[in-house]
Amino acid sequence: MRILFIGGTGIISSACTPLAISRGMEAYLLCRGVSPRAVPPGARVLRGDIRDRDSARCALAELEFDAVVEWVAFTADHIETDIELFRGRTRHYVFISSASVYQTPPGSLPVRESSMLDNPVWQYSRDKIACEERLVRAYREERFPVTIVRPSHTYDATLLPPHGGYTVIDRMRRGKPVIVHGDGSSLWVLTHHRDFAKGLVGLLGLDAAIGEAFHITSDELLTWDRIHHVLARAAGTEARIVHVPSDVIARYDREWGDSLLGDKTHSMIFDNTKIKRFVPDYLATIPFSRGAEEIIAYHDADPARRRIDPAFDQLMDRIIADQRGILPPSHR
Repeated sequence: MRILFIGGTGIISSACTPLAISRGMEAYLLCRGVSPRAVPPGARVLRGDIRDRDSARCALAELEFDAVVEWVAFTADHIETDIELFRGRTRHYVFISSASVYQTPPGSLPVRESSMLDNPVWQYSRDKIACEERLVRAYREERFPVTIVRPSHTYDATLLPPHGGYTVIDRMRRGKPVIVHGDGSSLWVLTHHRDFAKGLVGLLGLDAAIGEAFHITSDELLTWDRIHHVLARAAGTEARIVHVPSDVIARYDREWGDSLLGDKTHSMIFDNTKIKRFVPDYLATIPFSRGAEEIIAYHDADPARRRIDPAFDQLMDRIIADQRGILPPSHR
């Protein structure tokens, strides 16, 4: 089976490409060549810019594909370009959306693929919803062979889940407090990219998946306090946590606030029955405790990876100082 990944060297896709190749698929990557991750052995690179139609057409030449996976489309305009480029060129088009498109806050749990799509806070999510709506219309009007896949918080060794990245680990190691939104008890799902890959690759070229939407996540549920404690243990330290309401964080930092109020503030539990029904061998088997060890080992292996954001470090200090200034002495 000949497949094309538009992208293919990102956090999630970097696990999907080698798995597809190991299963005998002929893998092409359409990319500009600017990723820090190496192209997996056996993948064929097409140098081109999917955001530039002429560049993409030149790179694709006359190639046709059994499946195309779009990793880097974020607006409806991007989807229009893809429909034009791949109409009649592929038997299966897979759009990587986001689980943040689901109703926020969720109306009921667990979240299923049939749950309402509505995110009033985060523009990123609203744009992904618009992408999905355009593709659904293309499927209905012209049978464009689309499958929608919604990853939740998927990570590899390079990605630290808390906002602020390695700066949070650095603070822990220096004995400084770190902020966790709310009271730290909301439930969250972190999915290792190698686990996600098993679900995604299992869908490629699957006729029954056309016209369907899937989320692909782990079944492990973690509180945000637990996430920080697991990371701290992997880093050989402790997490001194200060809880701050998400709406308060948003008043200090709009980007951080949007990512919380539009996504991470709310408990999320996903029903993975559908992906398991279509891909019977799908099972997420990597717990975050092991993933956290990979993350810390990756960052500790090279000082250049342990990048500190001084502005974020100072922002966290300021928020904590302000919060402690208004708390009663017994809670300081």
